[in-house]
Amino acid sequence: MSHTRLDQLSDGIFAIVMTILVFEIKIPDFSPTSNLDLWIAIKDLTPAFVSYILSFALLFTYWRAHHFFISIYAKNVDVHLTNINALFFLFIALIPSTSSLLSRFSENELAVSIFGIHIILIGLTLFWMRRYVLYSEHIKNPSIAPREIHGSTVRTMIPIVFALIAIPLSFLSTGLSLLLFTLAVLFNLTPASTRFFEKFFPPSGANS
Repeated sequence: MSHTRLDQLSDGIFAIVMTILVFEIKIPDFSPTSNLDLWIAIKDLTPAFVSYILSFALLFTYWRAHHFFISIYAKNVDVHLTNINALFFLFIALIPSTSSLLSRFSENELAVSIFGIHIILIGLTLFWMRRYVLYSEHIKNPSIAPREIHGSTVRTMIPIVFALIAIPLSFLSTGLSLLLFTLAVLFNLTPASTRFFEKFFPPSGANS
């Protein structure tokens, strides 16, 4: 399989899943008698809006990471790598379901935990993909600086670590758990956060 076909499949899946997310924001089918009635109805959609923004941003960071690992790091594709991608896409396609669950039951510990477990599964699959691309004898990749490898490790692991904390934390405060999910997304949206992390955990000279 060529890079082109895998890239096209990736872009298609991410585009469809990111579009499906918005379907959960359903405008109430009623005739408001006043602006206040309409405002209350819109306010009731807040959990759906928050879940949509969080999940969309999360998908964007996963799409960007996948692009780097497959289109930039990997110079060829083999069967094993495509199988890892299939598992990754399977978990990605489930995001609208867990996002919908979170938007409807954002104050329920089980809903938050299921969303967190989903993030962990996606992150672990992405980490598996990354390690295979970088260290498999069957995949060729360009010379990559240790700092860049360290940065990609941090960006891949942060959502996993935050989700591991958010799950038990949800039984104390679902709001704090949702905040952790949000911080994990914000961390991966800007390179500045990785540079800030390096001040405390500098990369070593060897690949990790």
